[in-house]
Amino acid sequence: MAATNKHEPEAWTVANAKAHLSEVIERAQSEPQMITRNGTPSVVIVSVEEWNRKTARKGSLATFLLDSPLAGAVLTDERLVDEPRDLAL
Repeated sequence: MAATNKHEPEAWTVANAKAHLSEVIERAQSEPQMITRNGTPSVVIVSVEEWNRKTARKGSLATFLLDSPLAGAVLTDERLVDEPRDLAL
């Protein structure tokens, strides 16, 4: 397993992750664990707490739009009426 940099999770190969699954799970409790396939990042394993934090709904789109500072702003739908360009074919 090799870390690519401070901001990326450490990377496990599929074979190494299979052989050390308990360790992968244990480390995923504190930080995401990346698994690579053929040298390419394939999946990231995270704790349930992290998954729930990242996927929690924070409200509906309607609520988001109603709470926007632009709520009630007047939008215009005017369009330019240009003639088509004359192209030589």
